[in-house]
Amino acid sequence: MICNTEGCKMVLPSTQPPAMSDPITLNVGGKLYTTSLATLTSFPDSMLGAMFSGKMPTKRDSQGNCFIDRDGKVFRYILNFLRTSHLDLPEDFQEMGLLRREADFYQVQPLIEALQEKEVELSKAEKNAMLNITLNQRVQTVHFTVREAPQIYSLSSSSMEVFNANIFSTSCLFLKLLGSKLFYCSNGNLSSITSHLQDPNHLTLDWVANVEGLPEEEYTKQNLKRLWVVPANKQINSFQVFVEEVLKIALSDGFCIDSSHPHALDFMNNKIIRLIRYR
Repeated sequence: MICNTEGCKMVLPSTQPPAMSDPITLNVGGKLYTTSLATLTSFPDSMLGAMFSGKMPTKRDSQGNCFIDRDGKVFRYILNFLRTSHLDLPEDFQEMGLLRREADFYQVQPLIEALQEKEVELSKAEKNAMLNITLNQRVQTVHFTVREAPQIYSLSSSSMEVFNANIFSTSCLFLKLLGSKLFYCSNGNLSSITSHLQDPNHLTLDWVANVEGLPEEEYTKQNLKRLWVVPANKQINSFQVFVEEVLKIALSDGFCIDSSHPHALDFMNNKIIRLIRYR
């Protein structure tokens, strides 16, 4: 209400839509993004173009921000495409399938086409690949307590085989495939080895064989991980079994043994494995 010498009058809030350059805050799956109306309507035929040109209703969160119930993490790549018309993804981007589904939802046709071109590019790069595995093994003594009776414990020890495998592949998709087959057993649960990827092309595995007489709780207490292959549900207690299982997975994905490297003796002794794939 505004008052002056001539009296008072009521001033109603402006109902004008925001200017094209005014900032707009979006809540996408709980993540907040600030952009402009011009950016959101840069592709008028998209769902976002329809939403923010008034052709479709929009929802609001408790703070008054426009709310979209979709994945908030990958929306940054969609928003950047709206701003620049270029698809910019990090080299180690691992969410291509999710981003493609989100692009389909928002119906940004140029982005859908850019993603299709990107996937063709990645597919060509994945055809020829190299896989190199270096294996190391040692024996160490593990000490543990054994409960012989209530309130009675004794100290025991046993030899334990410890395995290490350094895996490098130019095909990050193959490492993802390997990660869907090999699992750590820790704390009584199986967890995929993909969470231990150092980068998209490099994986380091450390595990132990079963230790005779070692109580199950000691594996957890001493952070000793065992390695399993699924769906065979087989525990890997030796390098021979590990090599056999990895070869099965690699050969089924088109790899073959590189006869020129490494030295045959190293291969037979399970020290170095090198495979190649040509398509």
